Amino acid sequence: MQPIKKAIFPVAGMGTRFLPATKACPKEMLAVVDKPLIQYAVEEAVAAGITDLVFVTSSTKRAIEDHFDKNFELEYKLNESGKQELLELVKGIIPSHVNCYYVRQPEALGLGHAVLCAKDIIGDEAVAILLADDMIYSPKEPALNVMVEMAASGASVVAIEEVPMERVNKYGVIDPVQQSDTVYKLKGVIEKPAIKDAPSNLSIVGRYVLQPRIFELLKSTPRGAGGEIQLTDAIAELLNEQDVLGYKFDGTRYDCGSKLGHMKANIEYGLRHSEIGSALEVYLKELSQ
Repeated sequence: MQPIKKAIFPVAGMGTRFLPATKACPKEMLAVVDKPLIQYAVEEAVAAGITDLVFVTSSTKRAIEDHFDKNFELEYKLNESGKQELLELVKGIIPSHVNCYYVRQPEALGLGHAVLCAKDIIGDEAVAILLADDMIYSPKEPALNVMVEMAASGASVVAIEEVPMERVNKYGVIDPVQQSDTVYKLKGVIEKPAIKDAPSNLSIVGRYVLQPRIFELLKSTPRGAGGEIQLTDAIAELLNEQDVLGYKFDGTRYDCGSKLGHMKANIEYGLRHSEIGSALEVYLKELSQ
């Protein structure tokens, strides 16, 4: 198996849950402390050995491309004013060995369709897929690193976590066979099942490492839940042909597609931040009194 070097970032969604903040600003550019959501996802991918980043965008997402591009005027002014630390921070947003590609999703036809839009760049290779809305904090070992290692066997891998049974109808839910404390083999997967039909309370979250066969299956995947082409439906077909594993990661997922999840991420990442963590902790204690 050749190493996994490419990742897809589906970033074409409209972010309606954050209006009016996302009227002119992509939701993936909303900050958690001092970095936009998409940068956290990119850093996670780069740490896992990814060198080619494919952003599936829409006409309203130019800010994402600008963020990962050079800004000569800003860099010049920072250099002239002697702000070397900030200059290095800006220049280091994307390492020099990493390439960025941008593909338009012409219609909002779902996550599966967004992934399919990247096929020509990915080619016949396994690929990582990261949803920036799902921030995953894994202090011991990043979830994607482990998933890339697991996929070296030729399997596809999805990140999973336990959710309350009353919320399974909001996720893709797996029918699992437990292999170890953290690894499950998928017998099936259902997108947003009714609570009574859910095979477990283990849901797929926004990290995938998928073998190239997924692209051919997506081409023939009919519209599913919400009238969209669901990646989950294509994965359900894929597991009939090859192993698909679920990795129950050690860490915390923040649903930054929701206001509450985004606020939780800001607070907890803020508390871990070297510059403001201590002062924020003091403030929160004062606030709670």
